[in-house]
Amino acid sequence: MPSITGKSSLYAFAAILASTVFVSAQPAAAACGKVTIADMNWASASAVAWIDKIILSSGYGCDAQIVAGDTMPTIASMTEKSEPDIAPETWINGARQVLDKAVADGRLVYATDEIAGGAIDGLWIPKYMQEAHPDLKTVADVLKHPELFPDPEDSSKGAIFNCPAGWSCQITTANHYKAYKMKEAGFTLVDAGSGAGLDGSIAKAFQRKQGWFGYYWAPTAILGKYDMVRLDPAPGVTYDEEYWNACFSKADCTPTKPSAPAPAPIKTVVTAKFKKEAGPAYEYIAKRQLTIDQINKFLAWATNNQATGEATAKYFLKNSEAVWTAWVTPEAAAAIKKAL
Repeated sequence: MPSITGKSSLYAFAAILASTVFVSAQPAAAACGKVTIADMNWASASAVAWIDKIILSSGYGCDAQIVAGDTMPTIASMTEKSEPDIAPETWINGARQVLDKAVADGRLVYATDEIAGGAIDGLWIPKYMQEAHPDLKTVADVLKHPELFPDPEDSSKGAIFNCPAGWSCQITTANHYKAYKMKEAGFTLVDAGSGAGLDGSIAKAFQRKQGWFGYYWAPTAILGKYDMVRLDPAPGVTYDEEYWNACFSKADCTPTKPSAPAPAPIKTVVTAKFKKEAGPAYEYIAKRQLTIDQINKFLAWATNNQATGEATAKYFLKNSEAVWTAWVTPEAAAAIKKAL
């Protein structure tokens, strides 16, 4: 049996050991500290914001907090106040000049391409239409067959569905309509009325296995649920950035030629302060990248289950372990799995 002195020594050693473990566990959390993450007002951005919150909180000991965000106000706040720390999904085309200047000035950082290859948009048809009519590969091919894509109000004409008023894609789709001379080809430009109206027109076409032709984009829940094909432009049609910016993206300009869709890079933007101070937490953000198919799938699940961004993030983390474990350290992965 140990003496009183022996017991005291053991207690002292245990206390020292415990304090050493505690102190050694602190630097990672201290280096990360409080992190604010912008939850934008659309489904994919919200889900990715919550993925970041869960991973940073559970895997890296951060005090990660979700804050409300929207593209322009968030960028302005990050630039002027270094707050929030992270904007997980930033469609930079709508604010490229402001963002590029803030990055050049050293205030913001493009941490990663959140979506590998960027988003995609353009003119689409259901895949079953292309399978039934293999010649429908380009916009020019579709314009030869207005009878396959009947206008809901006048079946003697074809229809191309446009975006709702106020969306930038309403302008560019109207310019596609003009540039391709779709009216002369027998097509009507149909105003969807709202985002729900545009989605509803696709759902109705799929229910009836009818033709549908119009503008859409990915990642989205609709393209996760319905199998659509993006059409190539007419042969010889390319994207010209100067022409797109000067005319094709403007409502008051009459396009002189068609254009391929503009590239749509989607980046995760962080403050320079976060990159400098966050250590391993920033390294995770820099590695975190998703494909359009991966996002479409969890958005389709979210729509079917009326899920919040938080619930969608947990669904992704529980069902796509092979994807997200590649972004984090083994120690972080173990902690996140335990938390889930």
